[in-house]
Amino acid sequence: MLSKGVAKKVMIYLNEDTQHHLTPLYESILTYLMHKGVAGATATRAFAGFGAHAVLHTPKMEALAEHLPIRVEFIDSAEKVEEVLPTLYDMVTDGLIEVQDTRIVKAAMKEKRQSESKPPRTREAAKAKLMQIFFGEADRWHDEPLYDAILKQLRMMEIAGATVYRGIDGYGAKGHSHKKSFFHISRDLPVMISVIESEEKLNQAASAVEGMLEDGLIVISDVDVVRLVHANLPTS
Repeated sequence: MLSKGVAKKVMIYLNEDTQHHLTPLYESILTYLMHKGVAGATATRAFAGFGAHAVLHTPKMEALAEHLPIRVEFIDSAEKVEEVLPTLYDMVTDGLIEVQDTRIVKAAMKEKRQSESKPPRTREAAKAKLMQIFFGEADRWHDEPLYDAILKQLRMMEIAGATVYRGIDGYGAKGHSHKKSFFHISRDLPVMISVIESEEKLNQAASAVEGMLEDGLIVISDVDVVRLVHANLPTS
């Protein structure tokens, strides 16, 4: 833990897509700093920015969104900074490293209570069914997005839960590629809804969803469900 007094602040500026041995550079830096015992480090993603290459990186332009700026920042003693700085210098081949003198006014960390114990947890295992529904984002049902309509229908049938996944690329039985890129903005990206329920309720849900699909795919599989539940401790 850092102590009150004089320290050094290090800020490293780089791009989100910069790699280091097949790993994002910012992740490699954080792993290295943790391994070296640095008190703590934070990586923040900027909304927009530009650097020495004079290219504006902004999420408004999809082709440049993956190059958004990342800032890795940490504070530690001068000795620790001097220890890790040479390796950081070699790791950052495209970016900026800044070191500032700073002063720690307060360094506090809440101690865990030794007597504090986790609430008991129960484990429930059961057999269930998994339903996956595949269709296009542009599909409609009564003037609303099909995925919204399906979720409403499942909720009305008291299905325990459902998750909608939006794909970034894919193709279906017709062989058409649905991909979003800078030069080709698809308005019919793949969508998949995943539902896990008992066999009886899932069969009813599958019948209802089938009547709403014009062009899609429904897959039902057997699954094992393990539910971990923390019991509420009684209050005094």
